Amino acid sequence: MSKITKKLKVLVAMSGGVDSSVAAALLLRQGYDVTGAFIKNWSDTKDIQSGECQWRGERRDAMRVAATLGIQFLTFDFEKQYRRLVVKALYDGYAAGLTPNPDVLCNEYVKFGLFWDKAKKLGFDMMATGHYAIVKKSKLYRGKDPDKDQSYFLYRIKHEALAHTFFPIGNITKPQVRSLAMKFKLPVADKPDSQGICFIGKVDFGDFLSKKIKSKPGQIVTPEGEVIGQHQGLHNYTIGQRHKIKVADNHAWYVADKDVKNNHLVVVDSEDHPWLLAKQLVLEDLHWIKGKPPKTPAKVLIQARYRQKPVPGVLRDIDSNKATIVLKAPIKAAALGQSAVVYNGQECLGGGVIRSIKRVW
Repeated sequence: MSKITKKLKVLVAMSGGVDSSVAAALLLRQGYDVTGAFIKNWSDTKDIQSGECQWRGERRDAMRVAATLGIQFLTFDFEKQYRRLVVKALYDGYAAGLTPNPDVLCNEYVKFGLFWDKAKKLGFDMMATGHYAIVKKSKLYRGKDPDKDQSYFLYRIKHEALAHTFFPIGNITKPQVRSLAMKFKLPVADKPDSQGICFIGKVDFGDFLSKKIKSKPGQIVTPEGEVIGQHQGLHNYTIGQRHKIKVADNHAWYVADKDVKNNHLVVVDSEDHPWLLAKQLVLEDLHWIKGKPPKTPAKVLIQARYRQKPVPGVLRDIDSNKATIVLKAPIKAAALGQSAVVYNGQECLGGGVIRSIKRVW
C-alpha cells in the first residue's frame, strides 16, 4: 500500500497476537487513522498456569500493543452471537457426523459480519485484520507466504465487507512479520502463534465436543464389514485420522467414513486407499465472492482442507445452491461438512460445503 493523502479511519481487529499487531502498526505508519479493537467471543477457556480466563490475557496483550502504538482501543463483546452462530453449528455438525470448520464460520459471521457492521456504525471507512491474504480491486487472493495463506478460511466473506477490508501483512511472509514486530518494538514480538479453535484457543477437541455431544460407542469396521474394534463416539474422529483408533492389531488404520445410521467407524489400512480418495464432490451452501458463480463448465483449482495442495477440477452444474466438481486428480480425505474452496489460479472465487462425495473406488 502506498502513502495516502486522506486520513481514512480504519478499525483493526487486534487479537493480541503478532500478526494483527503488525497489521495495525503498518497501517499507522502508512498514514491511516487507526483504532484497535478486541473481540471477546469466548470466556470458558482458562490459562493453564494462572487459571485466568484466556481472553483476558489476549486482550491485555492487545491493549499493550495499542498503548505502544499510541492508538485508541475498543472492546466488543460478541460472545452470545458467537455461541449461537459458530459454536452451536460446530456441535450440531459433529453430532450429525459432519466436519464443519469453525474458522470459516467465525470469519463469515463475526470478523467480517458483526465486526464490520460495528465498524460502519462507528463511522470507520475500512476494517483490517492480520490475515495472510491479499485484496486487489475487491477480489481475494492467496497470501504471499504459502505456509501461512489463509484465503481458505475467508471464502465466505461478503463482497461489501471485502471491498472495505485491508490485509496489511498479506504481501509479506511470517519471518518478515516477526522482524517488523521487533523493529516496531511491539511487546508481542516473541509471542508464539495461537493454536486451537478460533477464539476458543488450544483445548482438547474431543473433550470440547463431549461437553455437548453424548458419546455413543460403536463398532470399528473395514469397508468389507469386518469388525476390528470399538470406537467411543463418531464425533471423536475425523476423516484421514490415524491416531486414537483402538483395534486389536498393531497395524496403522485410517478413518475413511463415519456411518451415522449404523454408528460404524469405517477404517482402511492405507492413507492412499481408494476410500480416502474423492473424484467428485457435490457442494451446497454456496458462496461466491463476486456475488455470482463463474460461468460453467469452468476449469478451477479445488482445496478441501487448510494447507492442502489444491487439485485441478471442473466446476459444473451450478444451480441456486448446489454445484458439482469433477476432479482431474483425486482429493485425499475429503469429509462431509468441510469447506471446498474454489480458486482460479491465486484468486479465491468462493466455494461451498461438501454434501456428497464420489470416491475413486
